[in-house]
Amino acid sequence: MQYAYKKKKMKQPQVNTNKLANRSNSSDIMVEGSRLKITVLQKTDTKQIFGDNPPMGQAIEACSVFKEGQEFIVDQDGEMPEGFCHWAWNDIYKKVITLLYGGNFPWMKEKGTSVSCCTDGLRPVIFELRRIK
Repeated sequence: MQYAYKKKKMKQPQVNTNKLANRSNSSDIMVEGSRLKITVLQKTDTKQIFGDNPPMGQAIEACSVFKEGQEFIVDQDGEMPEGFCHWAWNDIYKKVITLLYGGNFPWMKEKGTSVSCCTDGLRPVIFELRRIK
């Protein structure tokens, strides 16, 4: 059986390539003075996602690493902030680096921002990423 579908062309994140030209040091191509603020927007638990019928048979509480409203700062070096979950960092890192290097996501209303989450399908945590000076 063949499926007919239309391939939708997605816009790619916008990076100012003029800043990338003739640079030998990767820290030189980040937006000058740019840092990133990560805010925990929401933590979810299995009851919110699956109701009274979680796939593992019992409910699991929301992630214990983060608190809603908690903020983290990523400096120009792009290193994971102290106290941040390694799994969540791995999940959001591509967007963190894109924003630090001056990229924007065309589907976001405000430039220099994004929303991302960790990939814990049972109790994901949702983050706002915001470029700051």
